[in-house]
Order: sequence, then C-alpha cells, then structure tokens
Amino acid sequence: MISANDLRKGTTFVYEGDVYEIIDFQHVKPGKGAAFVRSKIRSVMSGGSKEVTFNPNDKFEEARIETREMQFLYKDGNLYYFMDPESYEQIPLEESMVEEAMKYVRESDSVTMRFYQNKPFSVAPPNFVELEVTQTEPGVAGNTATNANKPATVETGATFDVPLFVNIGDVIKIDTRSGEYLSRV
Repeated sequence: MISANDLRKGTTFVYEGDVYEIIDFQHVKPGKGAAFVRSKIRSVMSGGSKEVTFNPNDKFEEARIETREMQFLYKDGNLYYFMDPESYEQIPLEESMVEEAMKYVRESDSVTMRFYQNKPFSVAPPNFVELEVTQTEPGVAGNTATNANKPATVETGATFDVPLFVNIGDVIKIDTRSGEYLSRV
C-alpha cells in the first residue's frame, strides 16, 4: 500500500477499480485547512486522463507493471503482431494501442511492451531510432535562413521536420520522446 504523500510522477496504483499512472502531482499546503495532493492521472488501460485531489492519508494498492522487450513482426489489417524473443510467443495488439509508437518502428525492430497482470497495455519504441528518408523536397540554394527546416517522410511513413541539407536516401536519427530530428547518420 502506498499513501497519497508517496505519489510521484510515473507511480502506478489501483484507484476506483482501474490502474492509473501519475502524470503530474502537486502537494498543496493552504494557509488555512488541511494539506492535500492535487494530481493528474492517466488510466494505463484506456489512456484516459483526469485531475483528482487526494487527502494525504488516502491509501492505494501499488500496481506492479512488468516490462518486456518484444520484436515487431508485421501488421495485418488493424492488428500489429509482436513476438517475445525468449518464448517465441506472439501477441497481437490493436492499432489504437500502438499507433503513436509505430511511427518509429520497422519490421523486426525491438520495442518495450508494458503489462499489467499479463495483459499488454502500451508499446514504447527505443529512445532513439535511425530511419531512412524516402521523400523530401530538395533544399534550395540561398534558402539558408537560420534553422530553416523542411518536411521529410521516413520509411515508416511518418513525417518529421529536418534541415535543408537532408536528402532522399539519407539515414536520420530521431528522438522518439519528442519526435525531433537529432542528426544525419
């Protein structure tokens, strides 16, 4: 059991029959009255978020989240198939659960899958990925104002802003946490 005073960003706990993760929290001590904890929480199963106020004495059951490295195999319709490289077990997930992560993932790439009570609920790509540019406009000479960017489509189909010197066929490094271009490889 954990108390509301122990809640920190990233903590997972059971609340109202669902598993939530703390997105943001603030301990408030008003001049008059009792202290409280104002939190923004997100359901790990449905993805919905809400703001909640807790009494510091409230107790919650801590949710144990398991993470496993999985390999993305292929997409079939609205299902994405992942394989556990140790047991060779294949897990299909619906597009709505993985669509954000799949902007950065190619077939046979590794991802981190999170489970609660052996039920998968999210997929995260590595923090940095290297993807090949498949479509972009050529950079125009003289168009070199500071930090000028252009859109570029990579092999996964996602589009990112890149500097003017990046061309089709270049491999670029992207930070998946922010979706920003880092460098040309």
